[in-house]
This record gives sequence, C-alpha cells and structure tokens, in this order.
Amino acid sequence: MLTINNITKNFGEKVALDNLSFKIPDGSVFGLIGSNGSGKSTLLRIISGVYEPDGGAVEIDGESTFENPDIKGQCFFISDFPYFYNNSTVANLAVLYRSLYPNWNEEKFQKLCCIFPIKTTDRIINMSKGMQRQAALMLALSTCPKYLMLDEIFDGLDPVVRQLIKKLLVEMVTENNSTIIIASHNLRELEDVCDHIGLIHKGGIILEKELDEAKLGIHRVQAVFENEIGEGLLSSLDIVKLQRQGKLMNMTIRGSGEEIEKKIREFDPIYMEMLPLTLEEVFISEMEVVGYDIDNILK
Repeated sequence: MLTINNITKNFGEKVALDNLSFKIPDGSVFGLIGSNGSGKSTLLRIISGVYEPDGGAVEIDGESTFENPDIKGQCFFISDFPYFYNNSTVANLAVLYRSLYPNWNEEKFQKLCCIFPIKTTDRIINMSKGMQRQAALMLALSTCPKYLMLDEIFDGLDPVVRQLIKKLLVEMVTENNSTIIIASHNLRELEDVCDHIGLIHKGGIILEKELDEAKLGIHRVQAVFENEIGEGLLSSLDIVKLQRQGKLMNMTIRGSGEEIEKKIREFDPIYMEMLPLTLEEVFISEMEVVGYDIDNILK
C-alpha cells in the first residue's frame, strides 16, 4: 500500500503541494490528473524518493521512500523528460540496472528488445523523443518494479506504440501485482488503462476514486420540456452545469443516475436522455466547481 500523508512541498514562495493526503491500493493503475502546475510531477518525484517533502511523508508498505535504498529498488520513475548521459545506450544501462534492481528480469529484457524497434547499442540521446520514451520503458519494465511512476509517458508516441505500452502495463499489473501511477494530460489514454484516478489542483486533492465510481457519480442529461419549468426541478438536483438551447436543457448533474432520472420524470419531459461522461468530461466538470474553467481563465 502506498500512503501519502499530509505532504507539503514548497519551491521558494511557490507552494507545489499543500497538505496532500490519499492512498493508492496495491495492484492498481492510478491516473494522476490535474491542471497545469497542480503538482503532479512534484508528487511523482516525492513518491519515488527523488525529492524530500517539506512536511508529511510518503510510505510504501510502512516505510519512507526518501533515502531508502531497499524501497527505491522496488520503484522506477520515468520523468516527463527522461535524462540520459551522452554515451548512454539501452545495453550499457541494462548492465547498470542489473546491479541496482534486485528484481531485474533478463528474460523480460530480451523479450522487450525484440518487441521494440530499438538498436540497444545506439546512443539514446540521438533518438527521437518517442524512441527515448520507449527505451526508458524497456528498461523500467525489465526491473519488474513493485511501483512504477510514469510522467506523460504517452507523449510523442504513435497510436500503435501507445496501444502496445498499455498492453504491457496491464500485463505487468496482472503478473506481478504491481502498482502503476501515470500522470498525464492525455485523459483519453488514461481512460483505457486506469482503474483509479486522483484529481489535484493547486497542490491539493479534489477527487480520489475508482474510475467507474467517479463516472457514476456525475451524469450528463439532455431534456426537453413542453412548458417552462420552475425552480422546483433545478433546486431538487445538484446541477454542476446548465445550458439552455430553446427548450433543450443540457445539464451536468452530480448524484445517482436513478434518482436523477426519477426527479426529472416527475416534470413530464417530452424527451430525456442520460449520456455517459468521458474522463475528460468528469475532469472539466470537477474543475469548473473550483473555478478553473474557460470563462474564468479569459477574465
């Protein structure tokens, strides 16, 4: 179990994380989403033991990750911009990682070398952005980490490779009961692979739920009424967003789908349809609640 307890991190006067707390269950694929500058990358660096928090602690199986070689041997972090030395190749990094990571799996490494179109003796810094990410992921998966942290891992990858990586990540969880934490703005890709999500904004946690539960807790409804409805309907619903186009009402409503439909039916709609929300729509709806939307940005 990965536990984040009251984490605070400042960079000068900038508050990156503000008393952040939540838990990530073992064997899950956790999508870390949030606004630009919300603290996602900082949190991944603290979880992996790169940064020391100013307050609070991150614990893996009850132990702090910072300056803890045993725990770090069970973790692997790929940053948004993976760093490689000028002479780094997949082959010579594999030699290094064999000595650093106790769960290194040579059979898996050789298999990944056959899967990915990368020459292991080529210098990684001469590769494209997408190829560098593939090289980093080949090495990460070969260490068989219990906890894998990925920052914008899908950025720069073509659609075929993105599907391949999602397949490999799911296999890793299934085979090793590993926990994967992916920070990304590509919510469409996260939706395919994640089973839990955490939404952070301005260094604080807004939402932390199973993905299906997050989607079931908020609904988009289209309805048409013959007559002008009064405040009775609107006040009985927890409406996050309301748009009118003539008699058509587009509503984003928080709550149980059955209860929402029951209340709307009481007002005899001519037409009503409840539409599933994508993860991106859930994100936008939750961020609008805290004032992070287009109208406020343009002010």
